This record gives sequence, structure tokens and C-alpha cells, in this order.
Amino acid sequence: MKKLFATAAVALAALSFGPATSSFADGMKADIVDTAVEAGAFNTLVAAVQAAGLVDVLKSDGPFTVFAPTDDAFAALPEGTVESLLAEEGLGTLTAILTYHVVPGKVMSADLAGQALEAATASGMMLSIDATGDAVIVGGATVIAADIETSNGVIHVVDAVILPPAN
Repeated sequence: MKKLFATAAVALAALSFGPATSSFADGMKADIVDTAVEAGAFNTLVAAVQAAGLVDVLKSDGPFTVFAPTDDAFAALPEGTVESLLAEEGLGTLTAILTYHVVPGKVMSADLAGQALEAATASGMMLSIDATGDAVIVGGATVIAADIETSNGVIHVVDAVILPPAN
């Protein structure tokens, strides 16, 4: 586990977050959306959250735990996928995917250490989390940066878009 968090710290620095929290000039922590915007590595995620109408939810009090895919994670999806999700007819699917990346409550990496479990997501579906090995695997994606605290929760950066199971 210590190896994961050392790796996460390096990845965190590489994603230009600076310290493991994001703050405004007045010393207040930024919320989940503002932290993602400030990082610069989540442009596709931010665009998707805007298209799905979830900005106000992710700026609300929360707390929320967000498993945030990077722009590279979205780019790894099959060609045309992001565009079809952002189109009006894809917004229902997009919302289901995005809410599958959100767990109500603030779950820090220490809360998961050494466990394999399922967590209820904002979509109402269960998400598998395996923190028993050297890496934390969430729904098939690897956590590459952990514990980015915000004013309304925490962000854990993942290397893939987590797709909900088919009904």
C-alpha cells in the first residue's frame, strides 16, 4: 500500500495539482469541479459533467468521492465514443457513466487500505474496489493519484473510464 501512495504522490505532482489539496487565493479549498478545472488534466471530464448537467451537483456540499478519469483515459475509448456520449442522444448514457464514478461520502485511501469491497455509487449501482494489492483497482481502472482533498469531498484519479455493468 505504501508503494501505491508513493506512486500516487508522483502522479499527483505530474498532473500539476501541486499539494494534495487545491485552494483559492483566500485559503479556501476549491470544490471538486474547480479542482478538476484547475488541474488541467480533466478537460474531457469537465466537458462531460457540463453536458450532463452535473456541475451544480458536484459543486454542492457533498461530500463526494470522485474517481476521475484523465483526458488520456477518455482518449483511450474507441474512436467516436466521447463525441457520441456528448451528443444529445447520448446524454442519458453519459450521465449513467459519470454518476458511476461518484460515491456519496468522503472515502480516503486509508479507508480502503487492504480491503476488497463494493461501494454504492450515485448511479445506484455497485462499484468494485480492490485495495488488497500494490495498486488500487476501481471497476477495472487503476488509481494513479489518491486523496486530492476538495471543499466538498475527495478526488482519486483513475487511468480509465469506468463503464457500468450492462443491465
